[in-house]
Amino acid sequence: MDPSYLFADSDLSSSVCDPAPAPDRCPADVVALRRLSEHLGALLSSPELGFCSDARITVGSAATGDPPREVHVHRCVLASRSAFFRERFAQGATELELRDLVEGFEVGFEALGAVLDYVYTGRVGPLPKGVCECVDEECDHVACWPAVDFMLQVLFASATFQISELVSLFQRHLLDILEKVATDEMLDILRVANLCGKTCSRLLLKCVEVVVKSDLDNVTLEKTLTSDIVKQIMKSRSDAGLHGPEGLGFPDRNVKSIYRALDSDDVELVKLLLDEGHTSLDDAYALHYAAAHCDSKITKKLLDLDRADVNRKNHRGYTVLHIAAMRKEPSIIVSLLTKGARASDLTSDGKKAIQISKRRTRYIDYEKPNQQGKASCNDKLCIEVLEQRREEMSLPLAMMSGDLHQRLSYLEARVTLAKILFPKEAKVAMDNAHVDGTLEYTSNLPTSNQRMAVDSDRTPFEMKDEYISRMRALWRTGTLTLETFKDSTALF
Repeated sequence: MDPSYLFADSDLSSSVCDPAPAPDRCPADVVALRRLSEHLGALLSSPELGFCSDARITVGSAATGDPPREVHVHRCVLASRSAFFRERFAQGATELELRDLVEGFEVGFEALGAVLDYVYTGRVGPLPKGVCECVDEECDHVACWPAVDFMLQVLFASATFQISELVSLFQRHLLDILEKVATDEMLDILRVANLCGKTCSRLLLKCVEVVVKSDLDNVTLEKTLTSDIVKQIMKSRSDAGLHGPEGLGFPDRNVKSIYRALDSDDVELVKLLLDEGHTSLDDAYALHYAAAHCDSKITKKLLDLDRADVNRKNHRGYTVLHIAAMRKEPSIIVSLLTKGARASDLTSDGKKAIQISKRRTRYIDYEKPNQQGKASCNDKLCIEVLEQRREEMSLPLAMMSGDLHQRLSYLEARVTLAKILFPKEAKVAMDNAHVDGTLEYTSNLPTSNQRMAVDSDRTPFEMKDEYISRMRALWRTGTLTLETFKDSTALF
């Protein structure tokens, strides 16, 4: 994406040392400054000048699973441009971890590169291709999540490093596009603006104003924002006669009890509360809550109770599948589809779950080929799952006959290979097939007579039944893999 698409020419030429050239400056001075900017930029970007660096910043990549990357920097440049780095280097630091520098919001390699490029050159360079663009071909990439997320990362890093001009630049652009940002993503902007403090006070006030008038429910606000911000929003809503989409009576005491049980990962307590008859999973929108805020295993346990409508919409018009797509959790999406969730259902603003996933996925991550043996990106997996045609397949009769040990050995080998080549895809499929609850089969198991001698309380029929359960789970693993992950189809 061309930087001129986001910023005016005056923004691109801004500089810490000389923010506004004098009108009477001769062209030779402008050329000299541009050449200085280019030479300083070469220090950062040119591998041939790597020997000049005397410090480095290591950037992890928990989201994509890639190995850490290093950026070689120059203490004299950073210290002269940033009081934050000046203080760090004055303490003798030469090896820095980015996650330790910018705590509270994850900043990626590309965003760090954009900030450092500005520090060295005084100019906003071209935005990294594919990083600020989503997968949806119909999107103009002005306010989709990848574009917003990148700007938030640059904003937060700039505020942390005390690069005031860059903070002002990106705050101004976020204010310009705020009305186009998805409602749920407004909370992320608000949270980062709050973390940035006084430097982003304008952005914070505008975000609060938008959220007050939005359909964001109180439960979501309380789970996402700090208590002082939530109180401010609640008071503003009350003063304006607004009470959120759920009304004044929700959540009541019984619903809150279910939410607390889910927060404690206690599904058994949820069952007890439901048995009391004061509320239901549907009335409490418990599946929506679990999909948004709980571990995926808790959501699957809740689904296995078979006491909720997986296609029920909440007060805002979202199904559980819509929320799982926003969270970018493939395991929950597979569980929901297995239970009959409709991928064709629309939100109140006309979006399907697949469109939500595409708008929240960076193009660069989606286009990156899957590598055997390495965990795939959650964002891409969600899109693949929602794009695949789902057909329920049962265990064929042929699998139930013949040499049980031979068939089990084959399936164990296939699933084991899948775990090695496609670890994340295999884990999602195995979790949803409940493989962990079955008895693992190995080819060197003792014979039936030997086994009976050891476990005299088990009959041969029970032993065979255990392995058939294992076979069903392994076969279901293969089926889910076939249906949802196209890159691993050859294994099954």
